[in-house]
Amino acid sequence: MVGGEGPARPGAPGADIPVHVALHTTDVDEARAFCRKLFYGPLQVTPVGDTTDFAFSGDVVMLGPITVGEISYGTDIHLNIGDLETAYHVLAPLTGTLRSRHRGTVVMADPTRAAVYRPVGDIDLDWPGNCRMLSVKIERAALEREVDAALDQQVVSPLPLGASFDLIDGPGRTWTALVRLLHRELRDEDGLASQPRMAARWRDMVVSGLALTVEHPYGEEPAGLRGPSRPRTVKRTLDAMHAEPWRAFTARDLAAIAGVGVRVLQESFRQHVGMSPLTYLRRLRLDGVHAELSRSEPWEVSVSEVAFRWGFTHLGRFAGAYRARYGVPPSQTLRERR
Repeated sequence: MVGGEGPARPGAPGADIPVHVALHTTDVDEARAFCRKLFYGPLQVTPVGDTTDFAFSGDVVMLGPITVGEISYGTDIHLNIGDLETAYHVLAPLTGTLRSRHRGTVVMADPTRAAVYRPVGDIDLDWPGNCRMLSVKIERAALEREVDAALDQQVVSPLPLGASFDLIDGPGRTWTALVRLLHRELRDEDGLASQPRMAARWRDMVVSGLALTVEHPYGEEPAGLRGPSRPRTVKRTLDAMHAEPWRAFTARDLAAIAGVGVRVLQESFRQHVGMSPLTYLRRLRLDGVHAELSRSEPWEVSVSEVAFRWGFTHLGRFAGAYRARYGVPPSQTLRERR
C-alpha cells in the first residue's frame, strides 16, 4: 500500500514542504511504477530468475529538490536507468553489495562505499535481493546553484564529481548519517525537520555537503570548484538573487545592493560569473521553473502558475527563453516529468 499525500506545492520558491510516501508490494509492475514516479521515468526493473521472493519495500521522503528513500526488492534484480539529465544521485547500500556501471566505470557499492552518478549517461545496476539501499536524488539545478553560490566559484555543468566515496571515515560517514537522520525525521510529522525553517537548513546542508564529500581525481578540492574568489560585490549580489529569485530586480537595484555603479557590476559579473547580472538571474529563474516542472504532475500545477511564481511576467518571452535553454517547451517538461 502507499502512504502519504502527493507533493504539496509551495507558495513561493524555496518554501519546500516535506512529503512522505511508502509502498510495500509483491507486484513488480506496481514497484516499477512507484520508482518511476518518485525517481526517474526511463527506469526499467527486471527480476533475475524466480520472482517468488519478490517483495519490494520503498520508504521515500521528498523535500524540495531532494528525494531520499530506503529501497529493497527482496530478490535479485537488474535495473537500468536512462540518461538522468535532471539530477545527481547517490546509492549507499545499508546491507549487501551492488554492482554499478556508469560512464564506463564499475563500482562495487556496499556499506563501506557509495556509488555516485552524474546527470550524463545510462546506469546499469545488478541489485541482489539482500541489498537494502539508501537512495538520494538531488536535482541538478539545485546542486549546481548551491555550489556556485556557496563556494564563490563559477562551476562547470555537470559538476565533475567522482564515481564513489567512502562511507566509513571522513565526510562521507557524516554526510550519510545526516541524510539518514533527515529521512527518519521527515517521516515524523512532529519532528524538528517538519518545521519549514529547519527543513530548509537541513536541505541546504545535504545539497552543499554532497559537493564537499564526493571523491574526485583532481586533488583535495572538487574539480570544477577551483578558481579565483569572486569579489564581495558579486557575492553580495548573488546572495540577494538566490534569496529572492522571483523579485523584480533591475540592474540599478542589483548595483545598489552591491554598492557600486551599474557598469562596474556588469563588468565584474562578466569577468567572474561569465554573464551579466540579469542574464544570471534569468538563468536562475529558468532552472527553478525547470526543476519544479520536472517534479510536478500536470494536474498539480500549470506552466503559467510556476512561471509567475519564479518571477516571469511575460509568458511569451518566458516560453522562448525556456525552449532556448532546454530545447523543449515548458509544457513538454511538465508532461514528461522524470
